[in-house]
Amino acid sequence: MSLDGFSMHPLIRELNQALTGGRIDKITQPNKQSVLLSVRQPGQNRLLYISINPQNPVMHLLPAPLENPAEPPTFCMVLRKQIETGRIAAVRQHGLDRILILDIDFLAAGGKIVTKSLIAELMGKYSNIILTQDDMIIDALRKIGSNSSRVRLVLPGQPYILPPNQDKLNALQSPAEDILTALKQQPEKRLSKALSDTCLGFGPITAKEIAFSAGLAANTPISALDAADFASLDEALKETVAANQSEPPQPCLVLDENKKILALAAFPLHYLAEGIQQNFTGLSEMLTVATRLAGSYVPPDKDKFRKLVHSERSRAENKLVLLQSEANEAQNAEEYRIKADNLMTWQYTLKDHADKETTVQDIYGPEGARLLIPLDPRVSINQNIQNYYHKYNKLKRAQGLLQQQIAECLANISYLASIQSSLEASSSLSEIADIRAELIAGGYLHEKLKKKPSEKPSQPFTFTAPDGTQILVGKNNYQNDKLTFKTAQYNDLWLHTKDIPGSHVILRCGGQEPADETLKLAANLAAYFSQAAASSKIPVDYTACRYVKKPSGSKPGFVIFTNQKTLYVTPDKKELAPFLQQAAATASS
Repeated sequence: MSLDGFSMHPLIRELNQALTGGRIDKITQPNKQSVLLSVRQPGQNRLLYISINPQNPVMHLLPAPLENPAEPPTFCMVLRKQIETGRIAAVRQHGLDRILILDIDFLAAGGKIVTKSLIAELMGKYSNIILTQDDMIIDALRKIGSNSSRVRLVLPGQPYILPPNQDKLNALQSPAEDILTALKQQPEKRLSKALSDTCLGFGPITAKEIAFSAGLAANTPISALDAADFASLDEALKETVAANQSEPPQPCLVLDENKKILALAAFPLHYLAEGIQQNFTGLSEMLTVATRLAGSYVPPDKDKFRKLVHSERSRAENKLVLLQSEANEAQNAEEYRIKADNLMTWQYTLKDHADKETTVQDIYGPEGARLLIPLDPRVSINQNIQNYYHKYNKLKRAQGLLQQQIAECLANISYLASIQSSLEASSSLSEIADIRAELIAGGYLHEKLKKKPSEKPSQPFTFTAPDGTQILVGKNNYQNDKLTFKTAQYNDLWLHTKDIPGSHVILRCGGQEPADETLKLAANLAAYFSQAAASSKIPVDYTACRYVKKPSGSKPGFVIFTNQKTLYVTPDKKELAPFLQQAAATASS
């Protein structure tokens, strides 16, 4: 969900006012999809955030910096070399497209001013950040070669070509009458589609808002509109353009009851009456909230570790299938001994190399029972007997070993599932560093452990129940162990989802009987921060911390416990929202 080109026009005005004339003081790259420019203005610093996340490509001012990796990526180093210390001459938009351009001036030899352009193409999965000079590409965050596109190359040294001008009308410049005339020439189209196809920069949200303001259904065919409808459309177009151009802007964000973004625009929206509307004083303020809600900031290496853990878990699950198949076969070891014994008994009646199978009277079966025994005609009967005994002995030995391997494989799958759960709960570099260390220690990641002693340690979630009781929730296995065995008191309550990977939860009641509502809240948090968060009636075990033990040599996060009781809860995100916001505010402070 992102702004359309029409709503980006007021954003350009806002960015120009904030950034023009400022000097680029510092450049960082928080993750592989985003860049952060620190722009020094007289008396203050501005932070310009550019992200090409396909789900939420944005460019806006940030109120506070983001965490950055210790080693800057290559593209960040290129930007530092090329545009750091430059002054922003202008922020502009290509037509009403979702292409925003920063022109950056430098003073070259001889007093000549050189201009470089940082171009943010915010177009869904095709989004990119490209640095150019004199319409030649210096570098790009996403390089696109001939293998990816035959139409447009984005490579250093190649000319930068803007998308061709679309044969559409600019609603900020063209009279409403011209737009209505163009609509009438598309009688077969629905109203919202016709508006998007006619007006430059109009996305579905803008088109639906205009249709609603005109008192018309968005899917009404143009051919069904009469003169009065077009008069209403004329007025609605003018009102929407005026709202888009208003100073100060009136950006609007519409959410559903689960805080999912339904729509956002640079002007008030009315067509989503069932949504929860939030209004802001500026577009950057709105986009900051939208970016947080969309979860488009992903710490470096989080996606990499997700893929690694998913791959390791899939490999372990495939191995488990093979082990269980071998274990089932091993259960039939006795059949091979019976065949060997029967062959040994009746071998005097059989000829070597004669048949691929033989049927004999089963010496272990009821009288008259017959047994079919496959034979390998390439070897003698005696060798067939030895092969059956060898297979029997091998499977007999394997039974115990396979059960041990199956148990280890199940434990490995459960452990990897706990790391997956930890990754979903992690949102900072220190938390990702904990998981990196855990993956290295477990042998899943073949890297050297690099953790600076000065690195700020990760912290668990901290919640406060309505009665003032503190609830702590671990975000990863290292935090889980620390919470349970170092932070918690022996008479605090420990909670965890039953047989489901998830966080350790500590209810700091100090041996006092907790209120039912507080215990239920802690159980709901345990269920919410587990892999069963989307399920219902989730079993959550709880017991005093003194009954929780860690077996010697066990993996991080693994514990055994006794004297537990079980609650069944269904986490309600709406009910938990105030507490989750409380924890988010604590983490950001």
